[in-house]
Amino acid sequence: MLAPHRNDPDTDCVIAGAGPAGLMLALLLARAGLAVTLVEKHGDFLRDFRGDTIHPSTLEVMHELGLAEALLELPHTRAPTLHAEIAGADLTLADFSRLPVRSRFIAFMPQWDFLAFLAREASRYPGFRLIMNAEVTGLVEEAGRIDGLVIRTPEGETVIRATLTVGADGRGSRVRGLAGLDVTQFGNPSDVLWFRLSRRPDDPVPAMAHAGPRQGFVLIDRGDYWQCGYVVRKGSFTDVKAQGLDAFRAAVAAISPLPAERVGEIASWDDIHLLSVRIDRLTRWWRPGLICIGDAAHAMSPIGGVGVNLAIQDAVAAANRLAAPLKAGRLTDADLAAVEARRRFPTWATQKIQLMMRRDPNKPKSANRSGPPGFLKAIARWPLLAHLAGRLIGLGFRPEHVRPVSPSQGQ
Repeated sequence: MLAPHRNDPDTDCVIAGAGPAGLMLALLLARAGLAVTLVEKHGDFLRDFRGDTIHPSTLEVMHELGLAEALLELPHTRAPTLHAEIAGADLTLADFSRLPVRSRFIAFMPQWDFLAFLAREASRYPGFRLIMNAEVTGLVEEAGRIDGLVIRTPEGETVIRATLTVGADGRGSRVRGLAGLDVTQFGNPSDVLWFRLSRRPDDPVPAMAHAGPRQGFVLIDRGDYWQCGYVVRKGSFTDVKAQGLDAFRAAVAAISPLPAERVGEIASWDDIHLLSVRIDRLTRWWRPGLICIGDAAHAMSPIGGVGVNLAIQDAVAAANRLAAPLKAGRLTDADLAAVEARRRFPTWATQKIQLMMRRDPNKPKSANRSGPPGFLKAIARWPLLAHLAGRLIGLGFRPEHVRPVSPSQGQ
């Protein structure tokens, strides 16, 4: 959909998607003294079963912004290590204790709390504007350049013209589709079925308290309940449902470390949410006037829980490179290409590892030589690899750092 072009922008930057990437970028650009409009299609942040991991790299960004202490006052749990279980034995999968950062742990926090926190902090800057219940319906385009978004709100359709348009609207990005950006799909042989089970003080799962995989089963400590993930073959949810809820409960009970009777809390299929796992990456992340970041540029597997943190790193890199030319009114294609160039290798390397670690449930175990069991057995044999895994998971391949702003910028 095209909308009429006008020369004067309404804002320096318009961002689609108030997820981790969009909110962090909006906060950083507003902090730099720019006018930023952030649009979100939902009316709140309460999307259940989103990525709830805040890794050391993200916590370091929050420290650099002076916000870590306030963020960590919100309810959360901490994982200084990640654990897995192999043949009944506990294995330290990743150890964050040697990372060169101030917070050497993963914080598990409901993503809606993290997003609401970022939105509150961004709202302290006069240039920040958040529009909820705003669905992207088109792009403003003239002569091959993207000049903003067309959005539909309860009040009707609105055009927002901007010097820079950012797609941060997730793995199903409407912006990247409207922009015609090509996507390379890498596929994934698995899906995850998410559900809740109550958490009790005497649960015998200290090693599994922080998202350690156990034969295709994941637990995340959410305080008063466990967020559980049951890994199934890609596209098989219909077959799972056809076998009946009792069969599903029995399958979960067989591999869950929780007491078997706990699965009785799964009352209906409405309690189970399908996460369709996929790995993809844009061939090119930008067009003149537009760039995609986060899941809109590269959908990640849940392995390692790194998607949120890569999105945050994208936002920091984008703000570092783009704030000055935006403020000076001289944003170029070279600036957009530079953001992609900086973030492409960390994205490629992370996805490469995820593709190596995945196991195809359609193949016999002997055919899954690059799958998780071999990787975990290597860590069991050489415990120092847990520190390497901690660095890759906790910091990634190219951690970004927030650039200071001058006294004349920001508030």
